[in-house]
Amino acid sequence: MSEPRRDELAQNPLLPHFTGIRAVFFDAVGTVIFPNPTITEIYGDVAVRHGGQRKPLDELRQSFARSFAEQETVDITLNWRTSDARERERWQIIVASSLDDVTNPDAAFEELYQHFSRGAAWRVPTGIAGVLDSMQSRGLILGMGSNYDSRLIQVMDELTELRLLRDRLVISSLVGCRKPAKAFFEAVIARAGVPAESILFVGDDLQNDLQGAQAAGLQAVLLDPNQRGPLDQPRIQDLTDLLTVIRD
Repeated sequence: MSEPRRDELAQNPLLPHFTGIRAVFFDAVGTVIFPNPTITEIYGDVAVRHGGQRKPLDELRQSFARSFAEQETVDITLNWRTSDARERERWQIIVASSLDDVTNPDAAFEELYQHFSRGAAWRVPTGIAGVLDSMQSRGLILGMGSNYDSRLIQVMDELTELRLLRDRLVISSLVGCRKPAKAFFEAVIARAGVPAESILFVGDDLQNDLQGAQAAGLQAVLLDPNQRGPLDQPRIQDLTDLLTVIRD
């Protein structure tokens, strides 16, 4: 994440502008934390350790994406209700589907489940700590709202670059529902302690983050580094853009 030239950003007509913001909440995975190595790489390594074949990364990626999407459909039928037990079940199904030839699927799942509970499994974009420091110096309340489960607490304890988000974590499995449910964003509003319209939610998922937050009355922006999102929705390419688009 490179430092932008502020004058260039200010003159960019494609960037949105947000006013009246008192709090900024971030999505977790895909926004401020990223698997390191990638999900497909670690899944492939675990498969081999547990008697499976090392599938081509594209094949493994497609299998993972298909199973993940199927579980999203299940969550819709549950009206987005969730819990730590449901999240563990979801990941057991995804792992079993993605690594369908391992000799000990329970052991493979447990290794992956524990792996992603540690800060070392994740990377944080370069420069994010500086962005958060700048926001805090402007008096903004900072927090995180994620569809991860309670493992995120340990992850955040170990990722010191994100320490300014740690005190205001809103985690779906502890709230009892996942984004884009309105009840999830009501928990964000309560944790921020300011009116919904003065909260900016930042995330990489169109439905879960942008549309879910907007439907609950928050302001929202899509992190869209490859500019694939809809042109009529507010979006940024880099988290450093937030320092310009949030106006006093």
